[in-house]
Amino acid sequence: MSDPTQKPDDELAGTEQPFVSHLMELRDRLVRAMAAVGIAAAILALFPGPAELYDLLAAPLVTHLPVGATLIATSVISPFMVPLKILLMAAFLLALPVVLYQVWAFIAPGLYAHEKRLVMPLVVSSTLLFFIGVAFCYFFVFGQVFKFIQSFAPKSITAAPDIEAYLGFVLNMFLAFGLAFEVPIAVVVLARLGVVSIEKLKDFRGYFVVLAFVIAAIVTPPDVVSQLALAIPMCLLYELGIWAAKFFIQHTQPPKEDEASPAS
Repeated sequence: MSDPTQKPDDELAGTEQPFVSHLMELRDRLVRAMAAVGIAAAILALFPGPAELYDLLAAPLVTHLPVGATLIATSVISPFMVPLKILLMAAFLLALPVVLYQVWAFIAPGLYAHEKRLVMPLVVSSTLLFFIGVAFCYFFVFGQVFKFIQSFAPKSITAAPDIEAYLGFVLNMFLAFGLAFEVPIAVVVLARLGVVSIEKLKDFRGYFVVLAFVIAAIVTPPDVVSQLALAIPMCLLYELGIWAAKFFIQHTQPPKEDEASPAS
């Protein structure tokens, strides 16, 4: 015959076990994500190498510097730390699909089927849009901005940018353009959650154009080229978000009958 005093312990153990198992799964997912970043860092350290990664990152600026001018390091450890930071950043971006998959695999079992139809496409599309924003900034915006800035530099001044300052500038620009290209995702989520309607989003077009130029003026350097390069894509992506919101709302509605449990 069981001891009645053991019942509360059994109930407590029964409620703790799922929580502990979730923590163990979270730990395993984090370890796998960190391992993916570590493997990517090891590969990039061997080829092309931290120094070559920095040269690649600095190429848009170096191309527009006066003949003979180079970037400088004002700190003793900058020639080591700056390429290392770029290596870790590149490794994280390279391993980002694996990291996002681990996040998805952790939360997916608790989602309903119609929620999975919404979340997974948003995860994939937001990642692609962020990469597109970073690539647009690197391959188009940097060249135009540095060319514009150097055209205003007096001939008596020899430009010699600091490598840490340049890294900070690049990261800020990458983040600004990467997040700006997430405008369609924000529009889709707001519409799908019922915060705003499609008609309200259409009516907000004019205000968003003004908002886009204000944001561009704040987060980009004080030149017309970079501001237009950020504001115009934001306006176009807003229109894309309205179209995408209609599609997602139509195809991610929950079933009419209430679902008893999350989809496996």
